[in-house]
Amino acid sequence: MQELHDAPLAPLTTFRLGGPATRLITATTDAEVIAAVREADGAGTPLLLIGGGSNLVIGDKGFEGTALRIATDGFRLDGTELELAAGEVWTDAVARTVEAGLAGVECLAGIPGSAGATPIQNVGAYGQEVSSTISEVIAYDRRTQETVTLSNAECGFSYRHSRFKADPERYVVLRVRFRLEDAQGLSGPVKYAETARALGVEPGDRVPLAAARETVLKLRAGKGMVLDPEDHDTWSAGSFFTNPILADEEFAAFRARVSERLGEGAEPPAYAAGEGHTKTSAAWLIDRAGFTKGYGTGPARISTKHTLALTNRGGATTEDLLALAREVAAGVHEAFGVTLVNEPVTVGVSL
Repeated sequence: MQELHDAPLAPLTTFRLGGPATRLITATTDAEVIAAVREADGAGTPLLLIGGGSNLVIGDKGFEGTALRIATDGFRLDGTELELAAGEVWTDAVARTVEAGLAGVECLAGIPGSAGATPIQNVGAYGQEVSSTISEVIAYDRRTQETVTLSNAECGFSYRHSRFKADPERYVVLRVRFRLEDAQGLSGPVKYAETARALGVEPGDRVPLAAARETVLKLRAGKGMVLDPEDHDTWSAGSFFTNPILADEEFAAFRARVSERLGEGAEPPAYAAGEGHTKTSAAWLIDRAGFTKGYGTGPARISTKHTLALTNRGGATTEDLLALAREVAAGVHEAFGVTLVNEPVTVGVSL
């Protein structure tokens, strides 16, 4: 295990923001991860877990405690069963499953971060979510101080949520197991309309796996959602806000506000989200509230490619970013009465 003191954390995040940690440990095996967690818990030291750093907003003062960077590796494929170590780079793992001719995560190509973070956030994009293919998650339970195996049902998956996110101080993900599909080199059914249009097929059709992955990568790159050190639009955490899910009464009130603001006949995006609930688009809300692509004058601005990404244009501080996030959230609430919720995890700060 590598150990550093007063260690910069900004380089470990895609925002490139945040102050130092009192101590930074890099663990490369499950045993090292568990040992570091046990040591911190035994001493009562605050613990921050870091994977790919693509979903973290760390305060400018940094983190007083132990930051544990999980850098484990392991890709094991047995038929259609895949096991990934928590530290595996997710984009690389997706590429390897496509090369192996297995469907199930091909539309999750280009998402930054590590494999261990995928069940926590129930990562999803372009019509796929990891909850559809995860069979088990192996984790260290800090409460019982033992390694446990949780089934898909026990993970409590929902939209961008899970048991791990609901109780962030309890579990440390060590390995994730997936059950993929052998569809003779074809993708899973294409569910997302934008992807289907780009591929020239109908929703529900299957396409060659490589075509699905490459199309998603192009779509993401066009929105600044594929990491590129030279492109400040990718100095972000991807989508900063989750798509709001509204109860029927809330959605009716929201539609009324839309008509009032945008005129009769204006209709917001609406997607079924379970009985009595409708999901709408955070990007649509932000744009219609007046926060367009490239909005801002300081070092933190909305992406020039996608209204849902807040970015560090270079030289920003975390407080610059949060000020922008608060301005956007307040503007959306004032315009439409809808409360936006941040998707990235905040450390030492809040909206």
